Amino acid sequence: MMSSLTGTEWCIESLVFQKYAGKELINNCTLSKTESLSFLNTELAAFTKYSEDPGVLDLTMKKLDLNSDGQLNLRECVNLIGSLAVACHDSFARSTHF
Repeated sequence: MMSSLTGTEWCIESLVFQKYAGKELINNCTLSKTESLSFLNTELAAFTKYSEDPGVLDLTMKKLDLNSDGQLNLRECVNLIGSLAVACHDSFARSTHF
């Protein structure tokens, strides 16, 4: 009998990186620029849809691509997710403390 996952385990298990990686058949262990933009626009739309700068997604991709290979690996993608989690936490913490 398998025990149910904790909230943290479920979050790790449900990472959607593999859903987008390799769609272009270039490398199934990385996200191409097109795959990255699809990931950002679909999975993180609440964070990207209000940007008034049309180049923000390209700039985000460039900043995340630490090894400058034109693709995002899982580590680079997790940096984004972690940064967003910290920003959300900080925003929540500020809104609950007067």
